[in-house]
Amino acid sequence: MRKRIVVNAELIETRVGVQEGNLLTELYVERHRHRSIVGSVYKGVVTNVLPGMQAAFVDIGLQKDAFLYAGDYTTNLGDFAGVMLAGDEDDDTDADVDVEELAPRRDATPIEELLHKGQNVLVQVAKESLGTKGARITSFVSLPGRYLVYMPQARHVGVSRRIRDERERDRLRAALRGLTLPPGGFILRTNAEGKSESEFAADVEFLTRLWAQIQTRFEQAAAPAALHEEGDLTFRVVRDLFSPEVDEFVVDAREVYEKCAGYVEALVPSLRDRVRQWTEPAPIFEALGIEKDIERALRRRVWLKSGGYIVIDHTEALVSIDVNTGKYVGKRDFEQTVLKINLEAVGEVVRQIRLRDLGGIIIIDFIDMESAEHREQVYRAVKRALADDKARTNVLEISELGLVEMTRKRVRQDLRALLSTVCPTCKGSGVTKADATLAAEIFRAIPAKVRAAEDANGREVVVRVHPDLARYFEGAGRDGLERLAKALDRKITIQPNHADREGHEVRLRGGATP
Repeated sequence: MRKRIVVNAELIETRVGVQEGNLLTELYVERHRHRSIVGSVYKGVVTNVLPGMQAAFVDIGLQKDAFLYAGDYTTNLGDFAGVMLAGDEDDDTDADVDVEELAPRRDATPIEELLHKGQNVLVQVAKESLGTKGARITSFVSLPGRYLVYMPQARHVGVSRRIRDERERDRLRAALRGLTLPPGGFILRTNAEGKSESEFAADVEFLTRLWAQIQTRFEQAAAPAALHEEGDLTFRVVRDLFSPEVDEFVVDAREVYEKCAGYVEALVPSLRDRVRQWTEPAPIFEALGIEKDIERALRRRVWLKSGGYIVIDHTEALVSIDVNTGKYVGKRDFEQTVLKINLEAVGEVVRQIRLRDLGGIIIIDFIDMESAEHREQVYRAVKRALADDKARTNVLEISELGLVEMTRKRVRQDLRALLSTVCPTCKGSGVTKADATLAAEIFRAIPAKVRAAEDANGREVVVRVHPDLARYFEGAGRDGLERLAKALDRKITIQPNHADREGHEVRLRGGATP
């Protein structure tokens, strides 16, 4: 399947889309005033220690203090002899490496014995600030290069789990161990497949020098201070995503194209001829169908080609994805119809998970299947589809009710949170009060307002409401309005007002206003 990376550089943001065939599978957005800080290294100062949570808050120079768990911290940054990693078979380092998953937690020592208020610490951002939470940080530093990830505080040589050929895995380990390595651990990334010892040596030299610079800056800088900042989005895309599997790398803006070409020349010169500038008059994302895919990724309902559909709902604790038959009625028996829709839904569900960058707990509710064999088919399809996902996932077997429970590593905001904001009317609930409900509230408010102004001479009640509600009073609500006016012996006037739908104002006119 043809794979393409598309870069759209604009005045306030840069967007990068990854297409497989003509479908958008991944989207990265970086606003120039709010660059991602995942992977950046800081010298922070502890502002509060919470023994009850075995965690601490650390000021690293951001608006909110960062959050550091006891298990993500060790007292001696230079002595990690006892730290062993979880094993290279399960380590996937294609994305930004989160070393909390590579090293076991050290929960034996209480955090109040490790940290104290005002203490300086060297930390790396593992997760962006999400919602009301500050950034998640760790003292287990990992520095990614083109082919290697260097972990100064570990002792381990691992290989990305995406490299499945055992002979190639052994060759890569041997090639790396043949070099003079600095203290610490390394993981060979997927991009290392087929590469030589000399290419690894260049990465080792660069990463060793970078770590030495970070240590020097830590000694010299006053906390809080940034010691190392990750490159911009285009640099990270070239380093982490641009590989021989990508057929085309297209950039629209001339300046950004030249910058990307320079990155490619430095990091992967063999792929230089695959980078080209977009010269067509039409906007690149519109011409290649990416804009429509982004719009669909913000919808709750996504249609399948067969006529079935999936519904994606966000809750406080998890994301639920429901598969429905929709318009599809099948051609043979019901079980085959259900199996066909579920198998078709698998590809779209996984694509939406990757595209929307959904994380945390995810529940997929497939249409119920009586056959255990059919459930197994769907489960295997889910596992195969997730094999290309760079984020770490854990999938449980499908239940008899057709439920698949899974977790997916969350590093940054999902697409919905990044591109949209909470509705000021429904406050994120997705519903507002019905016209009849709001009318009933107003009918209760008017007599109370009149009683509070018994000594006033106001003869007209003016009610300012949203235009939608004003139309309701002109139709279904007219009878109730007339009966209330008669009971109060006052004229009631409804005035449309472009305000909050559930906000309204009741006042008297023609005398003192209560």
